[in-house]
Amino acid sequence: MASAMYSRDAPLELHARGPSPSLATTTTAPSTSRRSAGIASVNANSADDGPEYTPPTRRYQAILLISGFMMIFQIIGINSVFGIFQDFYTSEQSNIPSARGNDAVVALVGTLGSGLTWSGGIFVNPILARVKSVKFITFVGAAIMSLGLFLASLCSSLWQLFITQSLLYGLGSSLYYFPIMTIAPTYFDRHRGFAMGFILSGAGIGGLVLAPVLQILIDKYGVRNALRILAGWNFLVGIPVACVVKRRAGFSGAGAGAGAGAGSGATRLNLALVGRGTFLYQAIGAFLQAAGNVIPLYYMTSYSTSVLSYSRTTASLLLAVNSGVNSAARIGMGVLADKVGRQNTMVCSGFLSALSVFTLWYTYSAPSRARFITFVVMYGIYAGGYNALVPTTITEIYGLENYARVNGAIYFIRGLGSLLGAPVAGAILGSHKRGGENVLDLNQKALERRYDYVVVYDGLLLLCAGVCVACVRWLDARDRGGWRWKA
Repeated sequence: MASAMYSRDAPLELHARGPSPSLATTTTAPSTSRRSAGIASVNANSADDGPEYTPPTRRYQAILLISGFMMIFQIIGINSVFGIFQDFYTSEQSNIPSARGNDAVVALVGTLGSGLTWSGGIFVNPILARVKSVKFITFVGAAIMSLGLFLASLCSSLWQLFITQSLLYGLGSSLYYFPIMTIAPTYFDRHRGFAMGFILSGAGIGGLVLAPVLQILIDKYGVRNALRILAGWNFLVGIPVACVVKRRAGFSGAGAGAGAGAGSGATRLNLALVGRGTFLYQAIGAFLQAAGNVIPLYYMTSYSTSVLSYSRTTASLLLAVNSGVNSAARIGMGVLADKVGRQNTMVCSGFLSALSVFTLWYTYSAPSRARFITFVVMYGIYAGGYNALVPTTITEIYGLENYARVNGAIYFIRGLGSLLGAPVAGAILGSHKRGGENVLDLNQKALERRYDYVVVYDGLLLLCAGVCVACVRWLDARDRGGWRWKA
């Protein structure tokens, strides 16, 4: 009866595909031996999460998926709608006088906050390896993130925004984000692509819901009250999410960051791994893709209002459409990746996102609303695929036991990359004033030309990222001793 329960609730193994022999021990023992070895590797400090090895039930897997979805809904959803804050802060109605017309600096507020979400992993993962209760880390992260949003509502100058909506928000969101993202892949194997795609689809749904809601709140209650409502909602969601997350018993600290004894070994990259071509190209690709990925999110709203003459309400709806498509794409691409190969799907997503920027966002002879709406949809599909597959390809290439190490490093690099994208695009766009219905001090053709420069910059970043991902695909096949079409 016990064996029947195990086969029904947890038909999972440690690896969807064996890791490279140079990086990890190949798991070829029978499942009973693997489970026995897992018991021996459990650190005593994970006792609060269950001292005995128990396979994950489908019920807990479902709860973990929903919790991860809601966490991503909050963090990435809020990050993705910063363009609405930017459009308001830089307008003549702004509550921050020094932010008016200053796109480059205001963009840095948002990218620093979102960048810390990712780059904070380099500090959060060691904390996860040493602190016994991951529930506590998750709760503290949600609380600090909410505090940053609340204090931002009291700001009247840019330096105050950098402390609150950048530093506090970013550090809190990183503590909130990484416990679930580090632990969730250990609970899934055959359907890991779908599972991570489902969790990360919360980003698109978050943007889909938060974009119009945030615009309504700002229009009706003002930006200060909108930030306070957002902070309260984030904290209320964070409490039940923090109660769910726990390490999977039977996994060593190297795999899931568990246990004080696993400390540095669970999070420190070794030189042999860093020196591999796959890691170098993946790191460069992650940096470039993160830089390019945020540019449409930050400037889609301002482009809609200033070049296409849409109202702010319509512009926020377009951002919501992009987020909704992105959400569906994360799930769809995850399912597709499980069938045709995760790296294959990621390579295609990288190149197609660059292609959509060059062909659909660029002005050419004249701006086109129809072409831009097509871009909003297509970019949501392709960029969503790339973002959903980063965790699964890390596990695929480096093995589950190296996941915490590599994941923390790659997301740290992605955080640095996000700092490059939107602020540089803002500098290219240049400072400009808005008044009334976004009447600019630039003539229309000059403004269109500046946005075209931003588009070319964005497309080149994404194209180079696609090349790097393709190199990772080729080098991984070489390291494994031969080409496989499904990878």
